[in-house]
Amino acid sequence: MRILVATDAWHPQVNGVVRTLTKLADAAKGLGVEFTFLTPQSFRTFAMPSYRDVRLAMPRPARIAKLIAEARPDSIHIATEGPIGLMVRRYCRQRKLPFTTSFHTRFPEYVRARMPVPESLIWRALRRFHGPSRAVMAATPALARELAERGFDNVVLWPRGVDTHLFHPRAVDLCLPAPVFLSVGRVAVEKNLEAFLDLDLPGTKVVVGDGPARNALEQAYPDAIFLGEKHGDELADIYAAADVFVFPSKTDTFGLVLLEALASGLPVAAFPVKGPRDVIGDAPVGALDHDLRNACFAALGISRQDCVEFAAAYTWEASARAFIDSIRAVGAVLPGRNGAEQPRFVA
Repeated sequence: MRILVATDAWHPQVNGVVRTLTKLADAAKGLGVEFTFLTPQSFRTFAMPSYRDVRLAMPRPARIAKLIAEARPDSIHIATEGPIGLMVRRYCRQRKLPFTTSFHTRFPEYVRARMPVPESLIWRALRRFHGPSRAVMAATPALARELAERGFDNVVLWPRGVDTHLFHPRAVDLCLPAPVFLSVGRVAVEKNLEAFLDLDLPGTKVVVGDGPARNALEQAYPDAIFLGEKHGDELADIYAAADVFVFPSKTDTFGLVLLEALASGLPVAAFPVKGPRDVIGDAPVGALDHDLRNACFAALGISRQDCVEFAAAYTWEASARAFIDSIRAVGAVLPGRNGAEQPRFVA
């Protein structure tokens, strides 16, 4: 089986969508499924206004059709609602081909953080985008329920995973005053990092990641340590060396970094909002409090081993299997299987 994923988020971007899709494809190989990706790398791009590190594609219908024809997929999944996602959606709709979508980003809250656009208008546009999808995949039961309540049809659960071979406890010393409070993610306004950096905490605050707000935050908070983007073992070492993972975002649908931290034996401090609440729930691996400072101090007393055991239940193989099973269950496999007439992928 070959699945084509259309995504506006791709390398060299560093975010949860890119990591999720990459890990999904790797895990699917063991299940006999091949993933191909239709990404901005195939098109001219321009810098996204207010976020120049993100490049938006300028896809043309003929080019989209050619790339899909070359991929000859058995199923098409649209991961993002950007220019590529819109063009592939149009392609499928014009040819009456089934497709699935996924909901990764709470755009209404992201847009509201940057400009005065009513959330209701963004939610209406998102419902329209996902409306024809055979399955709208959501990361958590709470998000799935919310989407259904907001009028999204055919919502299914697609859980995430974590690479426990990479993220696990290890003896690392950052040589910084303890305790070390760590935050990892995109350094942008919607991540609410000021709520973390404003806290009166002992030890050291460390921020890993890059983004449009980094320069301003570095100047405003000279006592915090900004390490920029980190990957692989270097990132895993930083997780393992910290004492508490602080997640101040109130807009994330899941927060893949939460699982990476927990797998590293790092307890979580966060607000009791969707994302951390959906991942952690009542498990004794994090402290969720409207007073983030209280949450940070409470997290210091949490068992690191409990965090590791909690994260072990989230595997990328299980995530890939749920993704593939959903596609088959909703009949989103294109014509041409089991001897049926092969679809004509044309412009």
